[in-house]
Amino acid sequence: MRLDDLLLKILACPFDKGPLILVTAEDGTETALYNPRLRLRYPVLDGIPQLLPSCGEPVSQEEHEELLERERGVQG
Repeated sequence: MRLDDLLLKILACPFDKGPLILVTAEDGTETALYNPRLRLRYPVLDGIPQLLPSCGEPVSQEEHEELLERERGVQG
């Protein structure tokens, strides 16, 4: 199940209320929503974003750069 583009536009990080980036696996499934400003990843389980503050997982600098590079590739 793909997150609707309209839904993605209204979802926000529970901490800074800013936009999130949809992270997809190589097979095209949504795996997480990512806040690059705070370097927090929120899982998407069975198509449902887990946006509680306690669900935010910090990512390393290396993973942060990888996620941003992947996003640049998607935007073309």
